[in-house]
Amino acid sequence: MRLHSTFLIAFLALGSVPALAQTPSAPAAAPPAPVESSPVPPPAASPASAAPAADQAASPQSAPPPAPQAQTPGPAPAETPAPPAQPQVPATAEPAPQPAAPAAPSPSIPATAERTTLFPNPGDPTNVEEGVLAAKPAAVLEGRSSWEDGFPNLKSAFARIEDELKKAGIAPTGRPLTVFVHTDDTGFRYQAMVPVAQVPEGKSELTPEIRFGRTPEGKSFRFVHEDAYDEIDGTYETITAYLDAKNIESKDAFVEEYVTELTDAQDTKLKVNIYVQPKE
Repeated sequence: MRLHSTFLIAFLALGSVPALAQTPSAPAAAPPAPVESSPVPPPAASPASAAPAADQAASPQSAPPPAPQAQTPGPAPAETPAPPAQPQVPATAEPAPQPAAPAAPSPSIPATAERTTLFPNPGDPTNVEEGVLAAKPAAVLEGRSSWEDGFPNLKSAFARIEDELKKAGIAPTGRPLTVFVHTDDTGFRYQAMVPVAQVPEGKSELTPEIRFGRTPEGKSFRFVHEDAYDEIDGTYETITAYLDAKNIESKDAFVEEYVTELTDAQDTKLKVNIYVQPKE
């Protein structure tokens, strides 16, 4: 930052179932009736055994056993009647669950990538662009810083503004920017700004320290720095050389607009638009 301070002083000097039907069992088949056979005559017996034999021959032959009666199948056991069907109670259709209503958008701060720059088109580090700045309403916090503490102090100032805007429900619409209004060997005075769509009616301040104002307006040249903030002095040297070559006398104040987040002074992905306004 010491080089930054030295250059800026010089520069300003230049200007988001069924029950199974029980089938009756089939009746058992009747056995076949026995077949009678003729008796074979006995051999001649001796007189001693003639009497018994005659007695035996006189006794009638035993009758054949009666044929077995076919078994009459008994009645099939009565089926147990099924209990009467209970009347169906119609199910009450439950309403389908309604999708959760989307949460009401909170007045959160839009992501930096969603905000516009003072010159609406993207800047080119290899080109100097000339245009006209249109004044926009903004929340403004003024302060002073040493060169050594410049980056953290500016970062803190923007955090305070963004926090108060969120509490008030005011959405920023542009990139944060710094207007350097005075520089010297010990440090600089600045106005940290965050553009908004409009100022609430009847209000002139957000807090006692943060007031509402407007961003710079009028003819301007835009230069682009893409590197760490600690290396921004090199870009200012290029600016000085350009103004000298074009014989352009600039106003004392100049503007830095932070296109990417202020994370660290050594962040090489930082992108800053620098606006220099010529004197009329």
